[in-house]
Amino acid sequence: MTILYTIHDSLYVNLTNKCPCACTFCVRQETEGVHGSDSLWLSHEPSLEEVLDEFDKYDLDSYKAVVFCGYGEPLERLDLVIEVCKYIRAKSKVKIRLNTNGLSDLIHQKETAPLLATYIDEVSISLNAPDQEAYTALARPSFGEKSFESLLKFAKDCKKNIKDVTFTVVDLLTEDQLEACKRLASEMDIKLRVRPIL
Repeated sequence: MTILYTIHDSLYVNLTNKCPCACTFCVRQETEGVHGSDSLWLSHEPSLEEVLDEFDKYDLDSYKAVVFCGYGEPLERLDLVIEVCKYIRAKSKVKIRLNTNGLSDLIHQKETAPLLATYIDEVSISLNAPDQEAYTALARPSFGEKSFESLLKFAKDCKKNIKDVTFTVVDLLTEDQLEACKRLASEMDIKLRVRPIL
């Protein structure tokens, strides 16, 4: 069971396979792992003890960042993310990044960005579409049409609580969609990065 895996100079944390989205482009539909990792499909949801046992095998100071990103939405396990961050902070000054779909407020029915402020240095939010209609068609969120507005609110809350916030979009968008995403990100004063699917 792969809980931790490396990509380049970062250590990635795979805590869950749960996700409220079924994105049309999701890499999980194509392969069991990424960048040479073993399968990221978990046999069970790892406990805090199991996760920390894995961390004990790594020298955190040898990595540029620890990234919460696996084959699921990390904030499905919000409390576990926070506990793991506490462990990392006690061990190292390594940068902590969260890659998220931005729907954790809907998952937990409360504002979640303020809970992360003490622990997360950088958050990357999957925007992937410039408006609710396109987002719903592309991400197919289980929460339906309210998802896009919730994502934008989460992003605004992150801007207030976490110093480094980035929107990402996949490189499948049309030129018009990409330009619209750039305008939206600019209006919100949030960086935008176009990322490849893999």
